[in-house]
Amino acid sequence: MKVVIAGGTGFVGKYVAEKFKKDGFEVSIISRQQNHINWTNKKAIATALEGAYLLINLAGKSVDCRYNQKNKNEILESRVNTTAILGNAILQCHQPPMLWINASTATIYRHAEDRPMTETNGEIGTGFSVNVATKWEQAFFSYHLKNTRQVALRLAIILGKDGGVVKPYANLVKYGLGGVQGNGLQMFSWIHIEDVYRIFLFLATHENLTGVFNAAAPNPVSNYTLMATLRKLLHIPFGLPSPKWMLKIGAALIKTETELVLKSRWVLPERLLHENFEFTFNTIDKALQDVL
Repeated sequence: MKVVIAGGTGFVGKYVAEKFKKDGFEVSIISRQQNHINWTNKKAIATALEGAYLLINLAGKSVDCRYNQKNKNEILESRVNTTAILGNAILQCHQPPMLWINASTATIYRHAEDRPMTETNGEIGTGFSVNVATKWEQAFFSYHLKNTRQVALRLAIILGKDGGVVKPYANLVKYGLGGVQGNGLQMFSWIHIEDVYRIFLFLATHENLTGVFNAAAPNPVSNYTLMATLRKLLHIPFGLPSPKWMLKIGAALIKTETELVLKSRWVLPERLLHENFEFTFNTIDKALQDVL
């Protein structure tokens, strides 16, 4: 069975591509990198999608940058434009993919310290990141495909060995800066990269599932608990806190934004739990022990 991964050369794409290959799938990757199907080759994209079992779209410029106008435009366009390319390619297929999973983000919900956000009662937030997520999903669901199921996967912060946030957080702890960030009350919704892969398989084999799904472990933690767990696992007894003003200076120096640390993402996977999906990594201790 053929799986097509758009944006398959990033942190998540590489991991799931290898997993699919090990599980016996034929994998094609759409990327701007050499030796893969290029985004400019519309005919090759349509050919790859013909008769595919599954299309996964992970494409998009990293949000780990300063939100100047140039970067803002690239973040939005890299998501909306690639989604449109894939949607138009599916329309060219005689035998389109059975399922199209488009990445989205749990950042679409508002800053939440009062209650968790689910697919049914979650409140959409405001600001640049939310605007990007909303337009991304609008571009995806603007395609009404008779023969292809569509799922927008609102991904929480992904924990894995070879990329993402684990190494920067671990380095803070190792250098004695592993205390709370901001007031420490902001919630940290996360998911282990292996469970992301397992969700892809789960959605592919449950042919009644469509629409929006939160991809987050069922036990989010506060920033205070996250940092305490990292210190415990790395055997560092003490960590200096980072107040908001310090984070703003640090973010400017390393060319990123404080939103990535300070926004309270309190997201629960209500629909996946309702469908009896079982997370392999359901607690932060278990997940971090595996990836550190």
